[in-house]
Amino acid sequence: MQGHPEVIDYLNHLLRGELAARDQYFAHSRTYEDQGFTKLFTRLDHEMQEETQHADAILRRILMLGGRPDMRPNAFTPGETVPEMLQKDLDTEYEVRAALRKGMALCEQHGDYVSRDMLLLQLRDTEEDHAYWLEKQLGLIQKVGLQNYLQSQM
Repeated sequence: MQGHPEVIDYLNHLLRGELAARDQYFAHSRTYEDQGFTKLFTRLDHEMQEETQHADAILRRILMLGGRPDMRPNAFTPGETVPEMLQKDLDTEYEVRAALRKGMALCEQHGDYVSRDMLLLQLRDTEEDHAYWLEKQLGLIQKVGLQNYLQSQM
């Protein structure tokens, strides 16, 4: 099946973003593990796996549309402190959300409703799971203080 070149290009843009998000979660999860924050490690390791699934779905769609996947992740700078890592992850999710919305509109414009629906599923996961959880963690730090929050994550 031959897809529209604009859609394939944009799916590659999304793929690179998902790969970067995966790598960022990977780096942050392992930092949490090294620092003894096992609850944060477990959650971010799960997020890394979900980003990998998102990238896999996009990659498969690009191939189905006759495109060539661009597997070069976008550049990112990992955070250094727990609040910085959480904020960087949240910022990434907000960027992904905006990109998915734009991609959905582009797919609809070109009549590619299957790709649009795939992106809608990823948008739901981004908003209802990833971003929501990160917002809650940053809110908890504000409410109970960083030290109490960190103690709860051991």
